[in-house]
Order: sequence, then structure tokens, then C-alpha cells
Amino acid sequence: MKIKLLFILLAFAFTNQKCNEKEDEEFAPPVVDPPVGELAEVQMYLTTANASSKLAWQENGIDFSLDNPDYTITIDESITYQEIDGFGFALTGGSASHINGMSASAKEALLNELFGKESGQIGISYIRISIGASDLDAEVYSYNDLPEGEEDLLQENFSIEAERETMIPLLKSILAINPDLKIMASPWSPPVWMKSNKSSIGGNLLKEYYDSYALYLSKYMEAMAAEGIPIESMTIQNEPLHSGNNPSMSMSATEQLDFIKSSLGPIFTERNITTKIVLYDHNADKPEYPMTILADEEAAQYVDGSGFHLYGGDISALSTVKNAYPDKNIYFTEQWFGAPGDFAGDLKWHVRELIIGATRNWSKNVIEWNLSSDPDLQPHTSGGCSQCLGGITIDGDQVTHNAGYYVIAHASKFVKGGAIRISSNSSGEVSNVAFAKDNQRILIVLNNTGEAKKINVVNNENNFSTILDGGSVATYVWNKN
Repeated sequence: MKIKLLFILLAFAFTNQKCNEKEDEEFAPPVVDPPVGELAEVQMYLTTANASSKLAWQENGIDFSLDNPDYTITIDESITYQEIDGFGFALTGGSASHINGMSASAKEALLNELFGKESGQIGISYIRISIGASDLDAEVYSYNDLPEGEEDLLQENFSIEAERETMIPLLKSILAINPDLKIMASPWSPPVWMKSNKSSIGGNLLKEYYDSYALYLSKYMEAMAAEGIPIESMTIQNEPLHSGNNPSMSMSATEQLDFIKSSLGPIFTERNITTKIVLYDHNADKPEYPMTILADEEAAQYVDGSGFHLYGGDISALSTVKNAYPDKNIYFTEQWFGAPGDFAGDLKWHVRELIIGATRNWSKNVIEWNLSSDPDLQPHTSGGCSQCLGGITIDGDQVTHNAGYYVIAHASKFVKGGAIRISSNSSGEVSNVAFAKDNQRILIVLNNTGEAKKINVVNNENNFSTILDGGSVATYVWNKN
């Protein structure tokens, strides 16, 4: 009897322990900051490939006397590059519906976690929204849909009413948390009556509607500004060389050049719209597209820079464009995470190619696609992306933090707008990028191998050592002496 009772007690204890472990894992905070009053000289935040540590402050992550390092990172603050605008996600119509579907308390907590700058928050500072529908909306719409055969050259029927229920209130809530947030807006398609095929999929913008479409985009900027939502930047057309999405539109480099030069640039100037015009917004395998437009001085006068995705090409193409036109900026505007996701692989690729790679190739920002998904990867349009995994997954009030969340958070939490990229040597095995903001220095490091690496960091008198496991990412933060 005593033996039987002992087994029962042991089984209960084991089950209770497992339940507690599951509960601890499920409700573990997505960000672990140091306790108040326990700041070390160098802060280390770590995400491991096996997800045993996720953006967690490391109490014993720094060593000041590590012998025989595998690699030495030398930071040279005298060599500076671009100013950083921020890091974040696309906020699609689908993402907005997921967040707005949460209870009031859960929604408030999530928005503060995502956009706030306090302990336990990740400080997202740049988002991208769609002008009209993207393919991650429930249905296709524009701000001037008309019956077949009708047109509205003066945009008298223009209205952003479609955004008033979901997107506009959410953006206002986010801006209340982070008034410094930068917003990029991109159209997937103009109203179909302006297009050669009268369809939301593919087709081209007919030249006779260039002025009307420029007016449409101008009215959008003015309408959002009137709501207290300033649009920092806009791209001319999402993925102009991919016409199979829904919605989508083809737009060649010469078409985009003519549209900017003859219609969009002049009307923005006339109406005193200060939103920055960003070219291209597509893959790094076609740097000649933005360079074709930038070579035209009349068009280039209206252009702030070029935007890129990385579904094709090499991230070094961003530097190709920057080196050819050094007075124009570079932006990284989109990269998806495919469901169901691979935490280790996604973490390594996106940090290496985008957080580190894009910024080392002059990008002022990194925007991932997209903020949230639901467990069924809904909504999306017919023909839209059916496998796009969000940075977070929202199921009612329950939030799961996916690899994309940590990819962005390793930069957004620490590298604030106005930071300057500074020089640091990098390698294929130990990829890294460094930034300076006021008296603070930030170093993001990826161990791109399968083995632990001993790393020395040399920054004048601010030198330290660390060990980073294979596939792991760490952000180091310290104040300059």
C-alpha cells in the first residue's frame, strides 16, 4: 500500500512539474530585460537557434579577458554610413483585423509590447501599409471603385471610408504609443478602370490616367494627414515586375519614370506633399530598374530613393544602386516568412541577409512581411499569399511569437531612429553590424556556423569578449566611455 501510494505521489509530482513547465513555456515573456538596478557595463540579449533563449538578457554573457578568440570584431567610429530610420513590419488589412479582434485589454497590451519603448517592449519604429487592398486583405478594393465603363478623372468619388473601421483607428492607437513611428504606404493596384485589362490582377496603368492616378495618390496622402496619420514615404507600385498577384499591376522602369516625371512629382510639388517617393519596390536582381529612373535628372529630382525585396538577386545590389547614385537613399521594404516556419533557419537567414546584410548595404530600414497571421493564415484575397506567416500569430487573445518577431526585435528594440551605422569588420562566419546613437553603441552579431565561437569586440577602450553558440544571434549594447 505504501509503495502504491509512493508511486501515486511521484506520478502527481511529475505531472505537476510537466504542467508547470508547459505553463512557464506558454506564458514566458517574449522579451527578458535585466532587473532594475542590475545593468552591466555591456548588455547582451540572446536568441538561440534552438529557441531556448529568445531575446533574453544574459546575466553572464560578457567576459573581459577571453584568450585565443576565433574572431575579433573591430569597430571604427570614425567611418560612418547611413542614418537609420527604423525596423518593423507591414501592417496589412489582415493584421489589423487580427489585432482589432482581440479584447480591449489584450489589444492594449500587445500594441504596447510591439510599439512601446519600455522594459519588455520591442519599439517597432517603421511600418508599411497598403494604399487600397494588398493580397493580405479579405477582398480587393480601391478608394474609387466604379461601375464598369465609368471613370472619374477628377477623383470626385475618392474616399478612404474603407479604412475608417479598422486601419485608421488602429494606426491612431499605435501613434499614441509611438508618435515617432514612420509609415510607408504602397499601392498594389490603382482602381481597375485606370488599367489596360480592367482587372485587379496585372495589366498596366493607361497613360491617359497618369494625372488622375497621381491625383488619387495625392488625395490619399492628404486624407491620411487630415486623420493625424502622416505618411513618411511611399513606393510607386508594389512588385511592378510581378503581375500575377491579386491585386497587382505591371509597371516597367520607363513607365514608372514617365509617371513620376509627368504626373506624380509635379502634383506632389504643387500640393506641397512632403511624402518621400521611393522607386521600384521589388527584387535585388534588377538594380537597373531604379537606375534607369535615377539616370533621368528631371524624374530623379522628385525621388528620395529606391526600395528592394530579396526574393531574387543578392543583397549587395543595394550598394550597386547607392554607389551609382550616392545622393539617393536605400530602403528594404519587404520579405516574407513562409508557413509553417523554421525558427533556426528563418532566424539565421533574415538576420544575416536583412538586419545585417541590408543595413551593411546602405538600407535605412528593414520591413518584414508581415506583422501577424492567424492559425489558418487568413485572410488573403483569391490568388493572394496563402502561406505568409506573420511575425506573430494571433488566435483570439493568444499571441505566439514567431521567428520574424525576434528578427526585427533584435534591431528595433535597440537601434532607434537617428542612429548611424558605423564601421565594423564582418565575415561569413561571424556576421555583424554596428550602430551609434548619442553615447550608446549597438552591435548585432550572428554566428553563421554550427559551432560556438569565441569573439572579441574592440571599440577603443570599450572592449569585451563573448561566446556565441552556432546559429545564435546577440545584440550587445553599451555606453561609450
